[in-house]
Amino acid sequence: MTTTSISTQTELVRRASEIVPTLQKHASWNEQHRRLHDEVLQALEQAGVFRLRLPKRYGGYEADMRTLVEVLAELGQGDGSTAWVAWVLASNTWLLGLFPDTVQDEVFANPNVRVSGTLAPTGKVERRDGGFILSGQWHFHSGSLHSQWSLMAAMSTTPEGGLAPVAVLTPTKELEVIDDWDTAGLSGTGSVSSRAKEIFVPAEHVISVISLLQGQSASTQNSDVPIYRTPMVPTIAAAASGAPLGLAKAALTNFFQRLPGRGIAYTTYPKQAEAPITHLQVAEATMKIDEAEFHALRAASLVDTKSVNGEEWTLEERARVRMDAGMVARLAKEAIDILNTASGGSSIYKSVPMQQIERDIQAANLQGMIHPNTNLELYGRIRCGLEPNTVNI
Repeated sequence: MTTTSISTQTELVRRASEIVPTLQKHASWNEQHRRLHDEVLQALEQAGVFRLRLPKRYGGYEADMRTLVEVLAELGQGDGSTAWVAWVLASNTWLLGLFPDTVQDEVFANPNVRVSGTLAPTGKVERRDGGFILSGQWHFHSGSLHSQWSLMAAMSTTPEGGLAPVAVLTPTKELEVIDDWDTAGLSGTGSVSSRAKEIFVPAEHVISVISLLQGQSASTQNSDVPIYRTPMVPTIAAAASGAPLGLAKAALTNFFQRLPGRGIAYTTYPKQAEAPITHLQVAEATMKIDEAEFHALRAASLVDTKSVNGEEWTLEERARVRMDAGMVARLAKEAIDILNTASGGSSIYKSVPMQQIERDIQAANLQGMIHPNTNLELYGRIRCGLEPNTVNI
């Protein structure tokens, strides 16, 4: 059982699939200009991507995790950067659904609003004048160039004098853009750094990250809505699987598109498709993509089942979702590496999508939420009876 009807799920995935040619058309432009093209943003809006995790009372779909992952995987077949930004925006829109209803009324007055953010608590907030003052600097602020609001993690002083992480909602225009996003992969995400200089934030725009980690919501109207009853990290990690999976599928498609008429240089094979090494490469890459999809959908299924049934999460289940996300990233990269190697020297031309796909998946594998080594170690620790070595679980 899921929270999105079959007809709605199918329609949302279909819409995402239909805009893939538009995303492919602008993939190189996105990379060159380090942001998403306006036509890409328009296509995402028309396909309903920005409303996937929006509450229904504002015109959203309240899409379940499987629908979200499948939509992101479709987008990833068009452009990795576009899928990545869509993941970030959907995740932060969902997080905002855990804020007080009055805050949601303010932000979601525009049903296609775009909310970016970052989970690294490198900022700080101080109580002042009935609210908070936000200062700090954050790296990897994906989607910020296209968002109206931003959810920034920061550290706040507790009444006892200690420090606790909080999520702070602020208009993106209040943040200073540090144009430092010049990268080898996922360049189109525009993940620039942002700086806050003593921005005043109303008290209701600040929420405890500890509450979010535990799956606790400050919303009354969303309290019985299944998708808003899941803890933060498994929810965001499960959604992160979509973009890498889509990239791997894009690599396979691109390989087969270029295969007819290709030979293997310095061999007697006039047709690459007739060489046994090609058969082995295609089979291995395909199996890795299938395995990646298994992990992506297993994580999505667990999140959906828990949300519908309102069940408590075990520590092992939380760690397993992160492990699944890590395995999607690893397997997708391994599949793409195989296909890239099999694509020959001509694939290094920038007109061939394979080279951009290879660089995008390399960058994706380095993201902390889905880093394969980090996530497998965490899962292994839990399986061995040890305590987690992170609060992000």
